[in-house]
Amino acid sequence: MPKHTAPVKKNEIISLHFEDLTHEGSGVGKIDGYPLFVPQALPGEEGRVKVVKANKNFGFGKLLELTKESPERIEPVCDDKCNGCGLQHMSYNLQLEMKQNQVKNAMKKIAHLDHVPVHPIIGMDKPMHYRNKVQIPVGEKNGKLITGFYQKRSHHIIENTETCVTHNEVINEVVKAVRDISNRYGIKPYNEKDHRGVLRHIMVRTGGKTKDVMVVLVTRTNKLPHKEELINELTAQFPHLKSIVHNVNSKQTNVILGDKTEVVWGDAYIHDKIGDITFAISAKSFYQVNPSQTKKLYNKALEYAAIDHNDLVIDAYCGIGTISLFLAQKAKKVYGVEVVPEAISDAKKNAKMNGITNAEFFVGEAEKVMPWWKAQGLNPDVIVVDPPRKGCDEELLQAMIEMQPKRIVYVSCNPSTLARDLRILEDGGFQTQEVQPVDMFPLTPHIESVCWLER
Repeated sequence: MPKHTAPVKKNEIISLHFEDLTHEGSGVGKIDGYPLFVPQALPGEEGRVKVVKANKNFGFGKLLELTKESPERIEPVCDDKCNGCGLQHMSYNLQLEMKQNQVKNAMKKIAHLDHVPVHPIIGMDKPMHYRNKVQIPVGEKNGKLITGFYQKRSHHIIENTETCVTHNEVINEVVKAVRDISNRYGIKPYNEKDHRGVLRHIMVRTGGKTKDVMVVLVTRTNKLPHKEELINELTAQFPHLKSIVHNVNSKQTNVILGDKTEVVWGDAYIHDKIGDITFAISAKSFYQVNPSQTKKLYNKALEYAAIDHNDLVIDAYCGIGTISLFLAQKAKKVYGVEVVPEAISDAKKNAKMNGITNAEFFVGEAEKVMPWWKAQGLNPDVIVVDPPRKGCDEELLQAMIEMQPKRIVYVSCNPSTLARDLRILEDGGFQTQEVQPVDMFPLTPHIESVCWLER
């Protein structure tokens, strides 16, 4: 029996018509029913393609030239060598349509809930310069310190990619200033091969509403060289600068932040507002990167939760209390749980700062804490869950089912794990009512959704 059953061979050059998009935004064309995935190609286009890989059931190609262009194709702002904004060759309308379909397909194929309405995605008016936090690697070239993102699937830094169009513009200015000051004073960049040098990463956070700025300088060394010069020059240049933080990461690791953090100038926190609530954000806080879309997402979560003043609410994966404090404005009591101790101390601080007294926060794994709460007689009316990309633990889903709330609101950043978890909740006696996708990350394939279930 022949080993190779694909109708194409590696390095073969073929003509292809593209009819669809993958969930990552690659074009899909077929040869005798055999799909080829080709980055940068759009549905309705035709072109010459070089086959780079031919597996048994599907292959990958490289677009050599287009012979027919889609009207949805636009000129990319950059060449996307870092693979961060892989959708910038398509119109914003097509990006939204692609993400909408991604959620619909997951609901149909994984959750088997094709009858559940998936509402039109909530997009942005201006889908650029939305990111309020960036972590930029530092490297060396020709004896000079350089900054930029890593090239796709490598640790090679592409110079000047820190001026990315998704960043809040002040972030780009701050990174450039730190780089220029470091070069002037001879601060050595970190070299990960021989684990030498000083400056590893520059992290910048901003407050969307307040315009506050925090700079976090991550070094291998306990000492921050030319600390006074950095402070003097940055504070003179950026009037909204509220905080300069030194983080020490002396380990040989891909993890960005180390354990030791010291505020060298200003405050330990910057602030931002979403709706009526003010949040204090530290160097290590988890806080949504697109504040204008976060407000839309949380308003929808609040609408789906349909809370009244008698309701007890659990917010699993509560972080620094962002959703909890929104819920507490309507509920009798909110219980937030989160595994990161610093996040819980931030959540308590945020509740106090906003004068919210009906929210309590606990450190622990939601899947362990919730069965214990159940045993103590806590019966929530509503559970809100906003898990990481891998979705909810099976234990947590079972705990939610056993608690028998009237309603569950599931906020998700991954349609396939959302759909998998919805199937389990459906089998456990809950009915999915509707899904609202929100575009939190324009120019990238990522998509956020909020989903409403009733017991």
